Amino acid sequence: MSNIQKINRRDFVKIFGLTSTGIILGCNISSDKKEFIPASNENSFSPNLFIQIHKNGNITLMASRSEMGQGIRTSLASAIADEMEADWKYVTVKQAIGHEKYGNQNTDGSRSVRTILEPMRKMGATAKMMLIAAAAQKWNIAESDCKAENHFIINQKTTEKIFFGDLIDVASKMPIPDENTIQLKKVEDFNYIGKTLKSVDLKDFTHGTAKYGMDIRIPNMKFAAIARCPVTFGTVKSFDSSAAEKISGVEKVIQLDRIVPPIGQFFGALGGVAVIANNTWSAFQGKINLDIEWNYGENHSFDTEKFNELLTKRVHQKGKLVPGSKGNVTNAFTNAEQLMEATYHVPFLVHTPMEVPNATAWFQGDKVAVWAPVQDPQTARAEIAHFFEIPIENITVNVTFLGGGFGRKSKSDFVVEAVALSKKINAPVQVVWTREDDVKHSFYHATSVQYLKGSINEKGQVTGWLQRVALPSIVSSFKPLSDYASGFELNQGFTNNPYHIQNFRLENVKAEAHLRIGWMRSVVHIHSGFANNSFADELAFAAKKNPIDFQMELIGKDQIIERKSDYPYNSKRMKKVLENTAKIADFNRKRPENYGIGIAVHYSFYSYVATAVEVSVIDGNVKIEEVWTTIDCGLVLNKDNVINQLEGAAIFGISLALFGKITAKEGAVEQNNFFDYQMTRMKDAPKITINIIDAMNQPPTGVGEPGVPVIAPAICNAIFNATGKRIRTLPLIDVDFS
Repeated sequence: MSNIQKINRRDFVKIFGLTSTGIILGCNISSDKKEFIPASNENSFSPNLFIQIHKNGNITLMASRSEMGQGIRTSLASAIADEMEADWKYVTVKQAIGHEKYGNQNTDGSRSVRTILEPMRKMGATAKMMLIAAAAQKWNIAESDCKAENHFIINQKTTEKIFFGDLIDVASKMPIPDENTIQLKKVEDFNYIGKTLKSVDLKDFTHGTAKYGMDIRIPNMKFAAIARCPVTFGTVKSFDSSAAEKISGVEKVIQLDRIVPPIGQFFGALGGVAVIANNTWSAFQGKINLDIEWNYGENHSFDTEKFNELLTKRVHQKGKLVPGSKGNVTNAFTNAEQLMEATYHVPFLVHTPMEVPNATAWFQGDKVAVWAPVQDPQTARAEIAHFFEIPIENITVNVTFLGGGFGRKSKSDFVVEAVALSKKINAPVQVVWTREDDVKHSFYHATSVQYLKGSINEKGQVTGWLQRVALPSIVSSFKPLSDYASGFELNQGFTNNPYHIQNFRLENVKAEAHLRIGWMRSVVHIHSGFANNSFADELAFAAKKNPIDFQMELIGKDQIIERKSDYPYNSKRMKKVLENTAKIADFNRKRPENYGIGIAVHYSFYSYVATAVEVSVIDGNVKIEEVWTTIDCGLVLNKDNVINQLEGAAIFGISLALFGKITAKEGAVEQNNFFDYQMTRMKDAPKITINIIDAMNQPPTGVGEPGVPVIAPAICNAIFNATGKRIRTLPLIDVDFS
């Protein structure tokens, strides 16, 4: 629920730099709880987005979430404008700084629309009610005789109308309506919600005027590049900077000690040797010419190949029983007509957003200003306050556009680095990572090994399902010795497996972390989606059943299962996306030789998604020919954004399935850049068809991530359909198809 409040105009202008006169409306929203974020409180209420209506009719809306191409600034602004009955051409959006007044600003977990759409709509509705009240007072008529339409208030008795901007003076004196009196529009009355709307940032994106982190320039600003230890958490033993200091433009070389976060919160910084220069290129060249001797530390022995062998051995032994298991799989296996076993492996993965991590910081005594492409500005602000002992109210985090994020930029280590260097050199400084830095020193998506065993009866029905999961936990980045997947990770497609199986047993297996582990687009759903759908396809083949029919049986009868969240699982909605995808892909059509089709279905971030993929395997080469995806994400805010994100998820998932693999030897990541950590190129992009289920009367659910987990298993199932070859280990680039 939201709580609408009026705030002092002078304070608002002082804080947010809006100098033009106008009526300002504020909104407090509940901050949904996120693990490990200091000051996060799901019961607290604080100002989030603000509306400023100018006398010329222009409307400035504050965006609290970070824009990284997902269109969130446009989507949330359109919700306000729709309830206001505003004309979109008058709307502009201003990015909010990182501040607790905005509630939870962490832009990850596909949560933005899901958690703050209703408060956004209430903000717009409140503004409309105040404008109507102002017009009614001017005309000396009842408010019920007025209506808002296309930036005007209309007198329904006389058809006279008043422009929004002309009501500012009177409206600013109107009392804020009681929240209980706010009436939101019906779905059929939406002007913008559920439609396709032009982005407020389209011109900046297409004309090159959008300001990203690396576009920031401050007078007397320095530029820095940091050499970090090849082995995670290694430290500097000694270094020789003489060759680096001879590079033109290099001004100094300084050691940056590792900044160690307290247990349970923050990200800190790796430390290393920093080269300070008057331009980025000189800083990069200086870094290349450093001669550093490292203390590699305890992770020096880490080898991903040996680690995978260890995890594979462990998942073939009994693990810890996970709550939520049910029935008796031992009896099911004993009485089975058929038994199937399979072991699946996903390697470490890295985000590689097109814009590498970067931040500009200016440390000035007891004040700090930062400009950075961050997904979680409040955590960045809190880290600065903690590590540098600066009052949090003296810290300003300005959020720029993000050239991609995928979860990497929800970590603040690159921001902390910039602040630490600015303090050391007593000048503003911009830290820019190279692509090699980004690949070699990230917070990686965890590797996983999963063992599955299933039983089938004489009717071809699944009677038992055993799944053992080994993956280094995200919790390890905040709490040492967290060697088992956490409950919230297992709740991403394992304990909430969408299949209706009478005998189900999930076991958690030990997996230590030797790299920094973080969340990446769709997080642990990448693992569960791959294994669940791959194994279901194997069982379908063993049962001699059509994959669609078999998945339908696994999902089971129509039922609604209440969960701890406000979003119950609805198996009917799950089956509907599966049915729709099978239809638009013409799944049962006979395909040419060497062509195959596969399907996968998954429930994540409270959304239902099914994807079919057609592949060809000719002369040992796999080509993704076509992708069909159906999503049920409840109320759709902007159809164009949903389509864009699912298309992007398909390409993202294809890249992971075909090429994604981070390996380490002697503790050091072996990959460097896009030549050895490849991406899907435009020439290889398939035709992609997106279908959105009409569920506008349902609450909105996630969109940015749910399209990813289904891609890899659908591809692998299609390869089996084309060749008879099962793929249980990713990426496909390592598989010989000759």
